[in-house]
Amino acid sequence: MASPGPKSPEQSDRSKKYDRQIRLWGEHGQSRLDFCHVCLVNATTLGTEILKSLVLPGIGAFTIVDGHMTSEKDVEANFFLDPDSVGKSRAEIATKLLMELNSDVRGDFVDESVEQLLNNSPDFFDNFTVVYAVSLPERTLLPLSKKLWSQGIPLIVCRSFGMFGSIRVQVPEHAVVETHPEHPLPDLRLDKPFPALIALVDAINLGSMTLKDHAHIPYVVLLFKALHEYRKRHPGSHPLKKAEKDELKQILKDLKLRDENGDPLEEENFEEAIRAVNAEIQPSRIPSNVTDILNDPCCINLTSKSNPFWITTRALKDFVEGEGGGLLPVRGSLPDMTAETSRYISLLTAYHDQSQRDVESVFRRAQQLLVELNLPPDTITEKDVKHFSKHSYDLHVVRGRSIADEVDPRTANTQEIASQLEDPESLMPLYVIMRGIDRFYTEHNIYPGSFDESLEPDIVELKSIVNKLLAELGISSIGKDDLIHEFCRYGGSELHAVSAFIGGCAAQEGIKFITSQYKPINNTFIYDAMTAQSSIYVL
Repeated sequence: MASPGPKSPEQSDRSKKYDRQIRLWGEHGQSRLDFCHVCLVNATTLGTEILKSLVLPGIGAFTIVDGHMTSEKDVEANFFLDPDSVGKSRAEIATKLLMELNSDVRGDFVDESVEQLLNNSPDFFDNFTVVYAVSLPERTLLPLSKKLWSQGIPLIVCRSFGMFGSIRVQVPEHAVVETHPEHPLPDLRLDKPFPALIALVDAINLGSMTLKDHAHIPYVVLLFKALHEYRKRHPGSHPLKKAEKDELKQILKDLKLRDENGDPLEEENFEEAIRAVNAEIQPSRIPSNVTDILNDPCCINLTSKSNPFWITTRALKDFVEGEGGGLLPVRGSLPDMTAETSRYISLLTAYHDQSQRDVESVFRRAQQLLVELNLPPDTITEKDVKHFSKHSYDLHVVRGRSIADEVDPRTANTQEIASQLEDPESLMPLYVIMRGIDRFYTEHNIYPGSFDESLEPDIVELKSIVNKLLAELGISSIGKDDLIHEFCRYGGSELHAVSAFIGGCAAQEGIKFITSQYKPINNTFIYDAMTAQSSIYVL
């Protein structure tokens, strides 16, 4: 197998090459890509589209597992196969052409089936970062999924049939430190200020300032002073309701300088403060989703086998219950604002220094925990803790369901399936029919519609299989004969445009697992290209 190799020695060239994506997931995210190793089972049109979308951003290495020879049907829709490759190893040809996309990436291939590898080399899949399984029938998929589930390795199962496609993500547990919320709120601590912030604000006397200085005071300072005045009027209270916030806004307006007629002067920093009242004056507290993680048994009951995420989370929990006074570490950053440069830097420095002190406290506790667990001190670095603390306001843990539980009638999510089938706009019928196609392939070793041009026998057979599947789940017929006919008409063929779309989406999910950034889907994505609709179901 290929091993991820070092990238270009010139950091500037590498940064320039990957500049646009580094802006999305940072240098640390790109570094995770550099050293990941992705496995693809079956170099179909969809499979190569997935790898294309991973090779271009620079994954470390990939390995294709595919025991098939290239057929004329493969060449018709797969841009990574050509007519000269017919009769040759599909894995070898696809690997060669994919590697031409990015010289930084190493590729390898194995001309064996998944069954052979699981039987002859059971440890083969143990060291991959992510495994993609494409166009695998259920009988083959289940042993692979059970193997990867036991190892905690993310498995992404993808299918593309004509105008329809699906992605199924299987992972026992996945922690996300950087979720990249769409509208993150600043961490100002105005209601629970730290000593350096109090000292800095107290040193600013608005009443003795010229207009030039007055108009360049950071709006955070103005909010702090206005909130202090509000609390003098309403001891122990915090402005939450509209009327209360309106009073706080009026306090800010009253702090403005006035002209000779007594009218308030236009000061942009005050307008910024007034606009910030609704969003940034919220009480400082730990979000409920983070509280749930801090109280998770994996956080409380650490062992020597606990992963660094849970050990760091426990250190964070101890900080919250100790030096943090019930709060998470200060984030240490500020939004842009109208302000005189030196004052803004002084304010930013106060937040940054407090953040650093908080990080040091969490790091010390993490090191103590590592000693107690008899783990090496470099298991968690100060850089790791700093990154973790900065994003601790939106930690996320995904706990998935295994594919074995999904397909077993005793543990299947029949309630979700049944309720969705009652909705005429739902895409759940596509899911059920694709499950039926899996069974059709298992029983006949071909896809429906790929042999008999009349289609009728396969339509009848597929409908019977789908109804049997629903009966096992205790669900009545879906009554979607038109969809069953449509699937049979495809004959198991892929349309490149649909496979390219599904491939891009699947690659995106893999990057989420590799970088531990952004929330992955949980757990089934269905796509209908005929109506340009998609849905996510927890199955």
